[in-house]
Order: sequence, then C-alpha cells, then structure tokens
Amino acid sequence: MSWGGILVLSAGAYLFKLVGLSAGERFSRPLAPVASLLPAALFSALLVMMSVTDGTSLTVDARLFGVAVGAVAVWRRAPFVIVVLAAMAATAALRLVT
Repeated sequence: MSWGGILVLSAGAYLFKLVGLSAGERFSRPLAPVASLLPAALFSALLVMMSVTDGTSLTVDARLFGVAVGAVAVWRRAPFVIVVLAAMAATAALRLVT
C-alpha cells in the first residue's frame, strides 16, 4: 500500500470520529439499544470465523473443540482466566492426541 493510501484512510478514520463526536446525542439515543449489542455480536462473529475456517474452506478441528470447552466454562460461570486456560488446554490436548 502506498503512503497516499495510508494518509487518505487515516484522514477518513479521523473524519468519521470527528463526525461522531460532533453529532453527539442526536443519533446515539435512538440507536443505543442496538449499539450496546454490537460489540458482542462482532466478537462472536470473529470467534466463529477464526475457529471454523482455514483460508477459504470450512475446517472442523481442535480449535472448535477448544471453543466448545470455553463456552461450557462460560456457561458454568468460570472466571475469564479459567475459561481461556481450559480452552487452550483442550485444544492442545486434542492436537496432541490426533
């Protein structure tokens, strides 16, 4: 990518942020219920894409098992550190076995 493209994208990102700050409460109030759900939805979509795809193809492997173990740990209300460690251990164990 060229420096010109980087500068144009940076300026565009800055302008979007500036417009959001200057618009203030006029646009954020009607969208508040939906906007509060967006981070969780985006994170979930990213998690699914990273755990079941390999490039352009669908893959079912140890990563999906680790996500399932992490989901069970979250469901059982485990602390975040335990969730991450359980998912990592399950993924590593399955990769070691297969």
